[in-house]
Amino acid sequence: MSKELVLALDLGTTSAKAVIFETNGKLVVEAERRIASSYPEQGWAEQDAVEIEAAARGAIRDALDKGQVKGEELLTVGFSAAMHSFLCVDEQINPLSKATIWADGRSREQARKLRETVGPEIYANTGLPNHPMSPFTKLLWMKDTMFKPYQQAAYFMSAKEYVVQKWFGVRKIDYAMASATGMFNMKTFQWDEQALQLCDIRIEQLSEIVSPTTILTGLDEAIAAEMGLPASMPFVIGSADGQLANLGSGAIEPGEVAISAGTSGAIRQMTKGFHVSDAQEVFCYAFTDELSIIGGPTNNGGIALQWLKELIEYDGSFEALTAEAEKVEIGADGLLFHPYINGERAPIWLQEAKGNFFGLSITHKKEHLVRAVLEGITYNIYHINMALEQEAGETKKIYVNGGLARSPLWVQMLADVFGKSVYVSESHHSAAWGAAWTALYAIGKVESLEEIKQNIPIEAVIEPNMENHAKYNAQFTRYRQLALDLMKHFS
Repeated sequence: MSKELVLALDLGTTSAKAVIFETNGKLVVEAERRIASSYPEQGWAEQDAVEIEAAARGAIRDALDKGQVKGEELLTVGFSAAMHSFLCVDEQINPLSKATIWADGRSREQARKLRETVGPEIYANTGLPNHPMSPFTKLLWMKDTMFKPYQQAAYFMSAKEYVVQKWFGVRKIDYAMASATGMFNMKTFQWDEQALQLCDIRIEQLSEIVSPTTILTGLDEAIAAEMGLPASMPFVIGSADGQLANLGSGAIEPGEVAISAGTSGAIRQMTKGFHVSDAQEVFCYAFTDELSIIGGPTNNGGIALQWLKELIEYDGSFEALTAEAEKVEIGADGLLFHPYINGERAPIWLQEAKGNFFGLSITHKKEHLVRAVLEGITYNIYHINMALEQEAGETKKIYVNGGLARSPLWVQMLADVFGKSVYVSESHHSAAWGAAWTALYAIGKVESLEEIKQNIPIEAVIEPNMENHAKYNAQFTRYRQLALDLMKHFS
């Protein structure tokens, strides 16, 4: 074999992706299996853990077949996963409930009560702001509503833990996924006793917390055969997609931020130790024993553009839709858009938030709406960055990944709004490459996590237009003031 290969399994919100890389970061092949979400009641968002596990198996099989790669050619497999999924299981790890995902808002009332009582104290220990996305608030909802699966559950776990248990027969959770529950004490690196008491659950009902470099062995032979892997293949538990996207894009030094812009979005910076803000505007999640990520997620990335496309019944492609914005000058002739159509996490942390067009005129056309939506998505990320800078220092360099990163117009807009250089990765699979690199580090193939910086193929560096930056800055001042004014009207 002339090339050494590594596979990353990325369990996302919309699909399970299997991505094979060379050890220098060059993409070899990718495959994905879609994961369906259901919305059985207003504000609920669920997935089937059994379907997720099947999609994960299928994605790995597809990637090997598509790339004509033999399982024995892989050095290792690393895990990445979306944060905040949560389900109840019985003693045999059979699901008693569907897996709630980050978009599930059923625990809105519990989050509100937390903000008014012990929420700030819990946040100060766990780094997760009080919001319905967290499994902690979901557990409080289950307790308050006497949810039957909660009452019957032997264990509680994320979808990633479910896959790990089914494949390896162990209940383990990495630092990052534990942080994402809102019940991991960042000061002790143990489950937070106060949070567990409030939820009325026992520590034995949660998984063992382990390092992201933990090697998983003993892959179930039948599952291994189905995927086309040797049962002896070393898997590495890895981390959550946010931490791994920073690592995989190279945003690991002070002042370097990673922006993920897909259906939802986030801006994050790697930091040493544990940092939280008095205003509770940012999260801080563990990665390794020493490193954390600090930042903020938005519910409203590309989903806002999808919403607009459907609203105006636009039949063309997304590329053609975004190109409409080029017909309009910066500022969309006075039209501003606050992209809170799906509630919002950072920086306002209000599930009750609603989207808003401000300044509509009879002269505005669809291209103005498109421009305003793209600018609103970008302003929202920039708004989160303001809170991030208060805790982590000035943003100096931006690495971007996700679906929106494929739009040259939007990437230039991002550079101009921030007034900073934007680095676009060649593969757009930053989280997967971070998972692959973590796995290579765990098995001793590479010497450090930091070494990844020499192994990230960069497609382009987009420089900001500072004249445009000044124009955007004036618009953002209006955007931010309106956002603060709007908050008191959300209920």
